[in-house]
Amino acid sequence: MNEMTRKRNRLLAEKVIKGLESRNMTGYYAETSDEALQMALELIPEGASVGMGGCMSAKEIGLTDALRSGKYDFIDRDATPNKREAMLATYDADYFIASANAMTEDGVIINIDGNANRVSAIAQGPRYVVFIVGMNKVCKDVDHAMKRARNVAAPINSQRFGLSTPCTKTGSCMDCKSPDTICCQILITRYSRHEGRIHVILVNEDLGY
Repeated sequence: MNEMTRKRNRLLAEKVIKGLESRNMTGYYAETSDEALQMALELIPEGASVGMGGCMSAKEIGLTDALRSGKYDFIDRDATPNKREAMLATYDADYFIASANAMTEDGVIINIDGNANRVSAIAQGPRYVVFIVGMNKVCKDVDHAMKRARNVAAPINSQRFGLSTPCTKTGSCMDCKSPDTICCQILITRYSRHEGRIHVILVNEDLGY
């Protein structure tokens, strides 16, 4: 990433953070994945119970491995044969780690889900939610963010999961009702009623999908 792009992202991140603050959420800015990892670990105290969905951004910055190897009660759904049990335990966790399929310049967060375990945990359950969001996911407004979630994130994730949906063949949303669709629930997080619950770490890198 060239310096002009980095500068633009830094300035845009300031706007996003102000938008988050107006919505009772807390924003942070990290120049690199290493900085983002340190910020996340500073937010999560040792001994805390931590759950997460299939968050590629957390994996890419090294947070998933740090939670597995650190002094945390990490609810690792990928390491248990009973994924439903792990998902249910996550609702009572101290922290939930997530990313966004897209977010707006004024701090609205968009997420699409197939099983609803991720969007439901973001909405309610875990005491705190920590988002790891690459600046590649920031969009002008809700309309553009929704289009990104449906036409960029969903097709790529459907391919990642090996699903048979129209978007895996066309590369864009066909508004399908396929049995494999992952666009079952859409969560728009526009405000947090609970002060201090939602934290968003913006990272000046391309992360996730």
